[in-house]
Amino acid sequence: MSISAVFGSKIVLPNSFTGVVTKAAPTSIERRKDLVIECSSRPQKKGTAHHMKTRPKKTQPWDIKRRPTVYPPLPPLPPEWTLLTAEEPAAIVPTSTTPQSIESP
Repeated sequence: MSISAVFGSKIVLPNSFTGVVTKAAPTSIERRKDLVIECSSRPQKKGTAHHMKTRPKKTQPWDIKRRPTVYPPLPPLPPEWTLLTAEEPAAIVPTSTTPQSIESP
């Protein structure tokens, strides 16, 4: 795709180019499919492609075979809500884990 096709103008060729037909630029729907930037001399990689290319590579056999650390499973979390029925008396449960202040007599 040429620059003239991007801007929508026709290409005028001299008469020496017989057999070459000038054609108008494609419609906007067709233009999106094959739009290529021709003038970029130093294209930049997008974020993920750059990080994948420049990340440290594992070259040593001991490093290639190394697996992630396996930690023991965490204990189950305590329930946040406790349902009480009408027969059970409500117990006084501290709502915070911070130490309570001691009142002096």
